[in-house]
Amino acid sequence: MKVAAGCLLLACPALAHVMSMSSGDLNIHGTLAHYELRLPLYEMPHVANAEASLFAHLAFSSGGQVGRRLTSECHEEAGQGSYVCTAEYQFAAPVETLEVECTLPAVTVPNHVHLLRVENGGKRDQAVFDISFPRATLRFRPPTALETAITQAGGGAVRALGGAAQILFLVSLVLAARSRRELLLLTGMFMGGQIAAAAIVPRTAWQPPARFVEAAAGLTIAYLAVEILALPKAGMRWLVVAVLGGFHGLYFALFLRTTGYSMLYVLSGAAAAEVGVAAIAGAVFAYAGSRLAAWKPVTVCAAILLATGMAWFFVRLRG
Repeated sequence: MKVAAGCLLLACPALAHVMSMSSGDLNIHGTLAHYELRLPLYEMPHVANAEASLFAHLAFSSGGQVGRRLTSECHEEAGQGSYVCTAEYQFAAPVETLEVECTLPAVTVPNHVHLLRVENGGKRDQAVFDISFPRATLRFRPPTALETAITQAGGGAVRALGGAAQILFLVSLVLAARSRRELLLLTGMFMGGQIAAAAIVPRTAWQPPARFVEAAAGLTIAYLAVEILALPKAGMRWLVVAVLGGFHGLYFALFLRTTGYSMLYVLSGAAAAEVGVAAIAGAVFAYAGSRLAAWKPVTVCAAILLATGMAWFFVRLRG
């Protein structure tokens, strides 16, 4: 059962959120600043003493001095599905350069992403924080074209692999492919569906909520696992994968809407990361599968992915 154990360990991280995003706006006026933080309401049930916990994981500094929090309060906006916190800060001198430390993943979930937008005397800057990048310096100058490309493509790459569902679906693609050529085709069609959804959905009136996107991502894993188990010789699997890729594209549509990043840069970074993971997973499975053929690794892993995907779907659907 070595193969089953390996697949099960890979599936365990799916208990984390597919996406976990928050946004913050900091408006600076001389030495004073007003901050507003918005998180999805479903993040909050497991956060004890939420106000103190959240603000303990945010720090703003300027000139080597940490901004002093004067006041803070938090409340629910159930109609918007948000948990909102506001705070007032005071700095020792007018802010020219702002250092930010954000460790919200430590109090929410490990793949949490925080988008911070800052305005200082009419000048704007922003930064994205996650568990890999908890610190940033904002200088309130327009970024160069190269800085923009690197930052936004890197954000796309991190988001492409930021949740267990994304990685598990790429593993499912490897299981679904019956040859190296088919793996290339399936990966290409997956990314095509993903790009199409990310490009088309923002141009419609439909704005899918994060919980729906999370549930749909779990269902894509389960559906592809059913294809592998029940229809091992099915044709036109590439078409199924393209449609399923569209559901994953909803995640990038939400990310692009929240950050205001360039779709070209974000999806280019995401595509590079996904191709890399698919290639590595394909090589690992080809090496291990030939040596563990007696264990029927495709069937075992597909069954575990089916159970994981369905469990994920119902958990996220029910909230």
